[in-house]
Amino acid sequence: MSSDYSYDEQGQFYPFFIFTLTTIVTLPLTYSLLAPSDDAAAVAPRLKTSYKPQHADLIEAQRAAQKRKQRRIKRAIAVVLGWAVMAGMLYLIVTTQRTVNKIWNPYDILGVSESSTEKQIKSHYRKLGLLYHPDKAKPDPAKNETIESLNDKWVELTKAYQTLTDEEVRQNYIQYGHPDGKQSFSIGIALPKFIISDGNGKYVVLVYALLLGVLLPYYVGSWWYGTQRITKEGVLIESANNLFGDYSESIDEGDLVTALSAGKEFHTPLKGDKAESGLSKIESRILAEGKISPFAGGLLVKDKEKLEDLESGVRRKVLALLWAYLGRVELDEQALNSAKYLVAPIAQSLCGSFRAISLAYGNIGPILASYYTSQRLVQAVPPKASPLFQIPYFSPAVVKAVEGDSKTHLTVQEFMDLPDSERRSAAVGNGLLSEEQYKTAVTVAQQLPYLRVAKAFFKVTGERFIIPSSLVTLIVKGRFIPPGSESVPDINELDLEDVDPAEDDLDALMGRKKTVKDANGKLVKEDNKPVPPPLTFAPYYSRDHSPRWHAFLSDSKQGKMAVPPFTFTAFDQPIFTEDGKPTYNMQTLRAQFAAPPQAGTYTFVLHVVCDSYVGFDTKMEVTLNVEDASKAAAMAAEDEISEPEEDSLAGQMSALKGGSVAGTTKPKKRKDEDSDDESATEEEEDSTSETNTDTEPES
Repeated sequence: MSSDYSYDEQGQFYPFFIFTLTTIVTLPLTYSLLAPSDDAAAVAPRLKTSYKPQHADLIEAQRAAQKRKQRRIKRAIAVVLGWAVMAGMLYLIVTTQRTVNKIWNPYDILGVSESSTEKQIKSHYRKLGLLYHPDKAKPDPAKNETIESLNDKWVELTKAYQTLTDEEVRQNYIQYGHPDGKQSFSIGIALPKFIISDGNGKYVVLVYALLLGVLLPYYVGSWWYGTQRITKEGVLIESANNLFGDYSESIDEGDLVTALSAGKEFHTPLKGDKAESGLSKIESRILAEGKISPFAGGLLVKDKEKLEDLESGVRRKVLALLWAYLGRVELDEQALNSAKYLVAPIAQSLCGSFRAISLAYGNIGPILASYYTSQRLVQAVPPKASPLFQIPYFSPAVVKAVEGDSKTHLTVQEFMDLPDSERRSAAVGNGLLSEEQYKTAVTVAQQLPYLRVAKAFFKVTGERFIIPSSLVTLIVKGRFIPPGSESVPDINELDLEDVDPAEDDLDALMGRKKTVKDANGKLVKEDNKPVPPPLTFAPYYSRDHSPRWHAFLSDSKQGKMAVPPFTFTAFDQPIFTEDGKPTYNMQTLRAQFAAPPQAGTYTFVLHVVCDSYVGFDTKMEVTLNVEDASKAAAMAAEDEISEPEEDSLAGQMSALKGGSVAGTTKPKKRKDEDSDDESATEEEEDSTSETNTDTEPES
């Protein structure tokens, strides 16, 4: 037995091969291209305003350029080509005529039925011999017959006749399917024969060499070295090393802005002549005298000294551009203004890398500095400057008129809590805001998502007590109340409860549904669909940015982080209605961590920080009570002891002694009585608790 390799000369099979390979690559690419984006910025709503800042065209152009990068043009081209190849191969599959190999059948070859006797077969064979025997057959040109074709026909007839009449030949046919015994097999290759014929073999070898020897090593090497050059935060290793070198426990926002300028990512957009062009002009503008700050760029004296200590080059220009961006300094040249808006998103990504470094050290000062710097980069507000700059049209003159000679800045919430007449008289006037600008400013401020925390407490799911090393859940309850909101409804006490799901409720345990109490106090299930907040109102930031809230615990005595930040990008209830009005729904934030290994009472500071708005943060004390495991077990056992029935003798005696009896109503606890069921901190207007439960904005 031998084997034979044959190529697809009729083009029957290679379209299937190419179609299959192309489908394997094209379908996943198509799905990744058309699948709904998981980026919150792509689906989040936007604040309703027509406000456009100065140089809005430059900012929008950079946002559009970033979106074009995110559309993955190369992937789209690959998908289009893939579908074109698939369509071409499918056309060949449908239109190409098939060549079907028939099974060798002696009855069909002789033209007799399978029920024919041997005598009938011999008689029919003799008749065929008169037509096809080489001595008697004559080719018919009309039928394209030749002597060779007739001889082949006679050979086939003879084999078929012997198969049906000769016992030895019949046995070969029965065993191997052919009178000649075991046959060679053919392996078909689903590639057209022209690929290796007519001297094309050298080109095939060249293609293989390019694919396997050049392209594959290039792409694998590029991927490998690319991953080795970039941290998991998405910045270059060299930039992270520079930030690591600038880390200190006393770093503040101004120092961090200087440290961010060391990022190597800035060298790409500012390469060549762009590294120093216009530097003197930028520095003269940002170091000019400011209206409410020492310098127009919002720098302090120490920041100016650090800028001047740098040598001319990319870093010095980047730092100057960052201060020009933060101070909203006009540079008069389109190229310089464009570069000013370009550096902010790069600095923002570097700020995230510095935050990761700070979290590794655990010092609360640098961690908060990274969040505050992130807020000011998004809002284009200098460090130590008033949060009122986040409101449209608020210039230094307007801010000075509103705040007066106060040494502390007003937050947006504090400004919007003032009576409208007082706000209007301070902000509207000659050289200040017009009536139209004031209305726009107030409209935007009333849409900003300020999360006001109502209650924070600790619990262990399914347990009454928290014991050492148990898995504790920090529950933070709060509502989004935009600054200046009026007629805010009172808090429903049922919304402050956190209901544990049943042990067999798989949907609730997996997060697909949640268990809540309705208005009647009954447990009901609701779909748990994450709701993204509106995109950040950041008119000067050249990216669409979705706000994030970070909740973490710190030890105020040691100045250290106790529980790492948990990041929240979506919430369990709608924040605004479709027409932009606040819903005041109670939101629930959950963060799990391991309880301390020893029993005791632990006081932490809860930080809830928004990375996108200045002054929208919350800081409050929370207390965690960790019970000893044996004590908690004993207390739980006491609770499980059944009380005597009212009609029994023991029940009557218990009632005479003033004890509780099953079936009777227990007296309600005093409001002032401390509960041991859970560790909690709740914000109440008239609270008389010794624990500090008031939420307050971080400075």
